[in-house]
Amino acid sequence: MSQPTPEQTEDEKYRAPALSKGLDILELLASEAEGLSQVDIAKQLGRTTSEIFRMLMVLRQRGYVDLHDEDERYHLTTKMFEVAHRHPPIRRLTSIAGDAMQRMANRVNQSMHLGIIHSGRLLVIAQVDCPDNNITSVRLGAHIPLYDTASGRVLAAWMSPEALAALLAEAGSEPADKHRAFVEDLDDVRARGYCESPSLTIAGVTNISAPVFDFSGKAIAAITVPFIHRLTGTNIATLDECRAQLMALTTDISRRLGAGASGPPPTA
Repeated sequence: MSQPTPEQTEDEKYRAPALSKGLDILELLASEAEGLSQVDIAKQLGRTTSEIFRMLMVLRQRGYVDLHDEDERYHLTTKMFEVAHRHPPIRRLTSIAGDAMQRMANRVNQSMHLGIIHSGRLLVIAQVDCPDNNITSVRLGAHIPLYDTASGRVLAAWMSPEALAALLAEAGSEPADKHRAFVEDLDDVRARGYCESPSLTIAGVTNISAPVFDFSGKAIAAITVPFIHRLTGTNIATLDECRAQLMALTTDISRRLGAGASGPPPTA
């Protein structure tokens, strides 16, 4: 019989089966918008219903999942999102950006959102609406496929080749033409300093997205305006004016986060 490798021995040493089961449940429910029953969770994770039940009870007691009585399905609550926002970098980012984003939204009469990369997708961590009756907004906490977003292009454009390769691997497979279009856009986004393109999900919307840099010059977030032209005549700012204000906004937020301490962020 073969002997375990040092790596296998180390893995066995630090195993925590109960913790692994709990994390498996959270990760599974995070990808199921309609929730899952206890039986379905057990089946998908290859576990017995009794061991899943114990995990679900603990997660319910801690407020991470909730049971909808009408369909007996378990759903994630917002607690994971709330816990993530206690993390100092995200808390500082949203604290600095939130009020400034709302002021700009009011000035240009367009909604906007702030996104970061998380698990190979874009995670929306802040969303502000404009005063108009007709708006286009993205749900706070939404995980959006990377290839479908202007924000994803902005955040990928300033990555090293190694970091970009890792991101694309984590994002999962896409049709070859969609993957190629995403990668080919990055040089142009980096050269211009922003991404401006028709929405890939909603007709008639032009997405304008610009990066927010940290003290090291890394693009850590993107602010995106899904620009809509209203036929009612309530547009306050043109597309060009909105882009200029967005660039000024992200530059100011980056400065407040310390960008420039290690030299200006790369632009070419």
